[in-house]
Amino acid sequence: MALCAAFLGAAAIAAGGARGGGPLPTGEDAFFQAGTQPLMPGVAPLEPALQCSICHGNYEPEQVPGRGDPDNAWADFLTYEPSRLWQSTMLGQSARDPVFWAALVIANQDVEGAGQFCMRCHVPGAFLNGRHLPADGSAVTGADFDGVSCVICHRMVDPVYKPGISPAVDQAILAALDAEGLIPPQSSNARYIIDPTDSRRGPYSAAGMPFNPHFGSPAPPIIESPFHNSSEFCWTCHDVSNPLVVRNPDDTYSLGDTSKPHPTGDHHEMFPLHRTFAEWKNSYYFTQGGVPHFGRFGGNHPTGIVSTCQDCHMPQAEAFGCNLPGFPLRNDLGAHSFAGSNTWVMRAIHALFDTSQSGLTDELVEASVARNRVMLEKASDLTLTQYGSTLRARLINQTGHKLPTGFPDGRRVWINVRFLDSGGELIAERGGYDLDSGRLIDDGDDTVVFETILGIDEAQSKLVGKPVGKTFHFLLANTILKDNRIPPRGFSNTLAVQAQTASVGATYQNGQHWYDADFPIPAPAREVVVTVYHQVTSGEFAEFLRDANTTDSQGDDIYALWQDHGGRLPTVMDSVAIQLSNPADLNGDGEINFDDLLLLLSWWGDCPIGPPLCIYDLDGDGIIGFADLLLLMSAWGAS
Repeated sequence: MALCAAFLGAAAIAAGGARGGGPLPTGEDAFFQAGTQPLMPGVAPLEPALQCSICHGNYEPEQVPGRGDPDNAWADFLTYEPSRLWQSTMLGQSARDPVFWAALVIANQDVEGAGQFCMRCHVPGAFLNGRHLPADGSAVTGADFDGVSCVICHRMVDPVYKPGISPAVDQAILAALDAEGLIPPQSSNARYIIDPTDSRRGPYSAAGMPFNPHFGSPAPPIIESPFHNSSEFCWTCHDVSNPLVVRNPDDTYSLGDTSKPHPTGDHHEMFPLHRTFAEWKNSYYFTQGGVPHFGRFGGNHPTGIVSTCQDCHMPQAEAFGCNLPGFPLRNDLGAHSFAGSNTWVMRAIHALFDTSQSGLTDELVEASVARNRVMLEKASDLTLTQYGSTLRARLINQTGHKLPTGFPDGRRVWINVRFLDSGGELIAERGGYDLDSGRLIDDGDDTVVFETILGIDEAQSKLVGKPVGKTFHFLLANTILKDNRIPPRGFSNTLAVQAQTASVGATYQNGQHWYDADFPIPAPAREVVVTVYHQVTSGEFAEFLRDANTTDSQGDDIYALWQDHGGRLPTVMDSVAIQLSNPADLNGDGEINFDDLLLLLSWWGDCPIGPPLCIYDLDGDGIIGFADLLLLMSAWGAS
């Protein structure tokens, strides 16, 4: 089936001859995904987020337990009220995100009508209201800019009915969709199902509420929904696959028939672009029911064992869900902070839109950035160990997915190593960074960067008109050139292959959730400072958004925003410094003398352990010989 689709796609392009510079031609339904469809009959209108803020925002300080309490680790970053917290997240601002709009322009240049696919996640209100066309977003208006709004989430229905667990009303909702062939095979690719009634779904029942505070006649029903506490809820937009590029029997990918929808709709038969949910499912956070993380994630989670996306990204807090009198103080309110890794785009949005449009203030923006920085600091741990003339930096992934995770759009983590002499002067640096260009300073194999790089192979290049090799044209890519990102705790290589999350360019043993990076220590070095940086938008990707845009000025605009609002500035995840001993001081007594010489001679020959663990192999070549003897003699008497 996949090979047939690839052939038809190639034939369609050859017949159309559209590779002379225009976008790849597609059919009207090429991007069709199951679930609730635009302007579907019987689906009640979506309420704007402004209406929700009447009761779920505008809290008074006395309604916020712990605010200003220095013993409350979250007090500095959370106000707890759902409305303003959500408003200052990338979910609340997804439809104003200038990186999204700049990338959408290039997607439309590459593939006819591609923007409608992107808007399913970023502007779901526009999609459901039929304003996803034209695909350039020119019809988006009004409350569409609420992005992933209150009612988008709080009207979502679990696509899999679970007897005794799912709300009873869901059975009829799903049956009606099933009759039209609209039940998605997976929840990915924004195949959301929206309750056709104007309900309010969430993890709580109406039993503890004094009355239904929602407006309307009759008032929208309050429906208790276990789905909203599950990671499957987040699956909706956090596994994304390209339906135009299909999987072949040999596990390669090629362009399918772009005149019609994907032949099966199974996202495992599409090219993977984003697999955060699948990464989580291949970890102890799922397979063993959670991981203990007291004080790191989960807020005031009663057991400290976090398992779901919500446990980390909506940490539990003691707070009110509603500002009306009589509503309960909850000790497990999921904070609508949705902390992640984006530390600059919120500032750009605030600069582009008036507060009356975005709801953002300086205080809200900086609190949002601070929350994300804290999340990045908690995401990993770093240890340093000296083995003779080798420094080993171990970066440990403490998250429930790969590090880093998300779309391969310039996101990266790298290790910066600075070797200093006894006077504190810099001797050598690995993983250096140029702040002006936002590029890593190339120092060859000694730079360790964790990232995903998409590519285009030779056959695909002939079809899509882009050069072979690395690409940011994600809808035209058909191969993964690199994915050395660190897996989560408890991952399985077998499951990774099945879930399309296998490592490329790195080898991890089953369960390994760390990476060991070894660096030769320059002879005069007596101190090393190692810093782990995260960057959500690399200089290369910012330049791509600028240079690939041949449609409008958004490319130049986003590059300027990236420069001016913190896009160039990486975030420190970890930083550790240790003192270094002279590698030639083999017995560690502070002097290099006959005792060290005797130790080296006693190990003469092949190093049985191998570098870096064989500390007597001073030059790291795997042999203890004359080169090592010369190094020891040159340091004779030193301390």
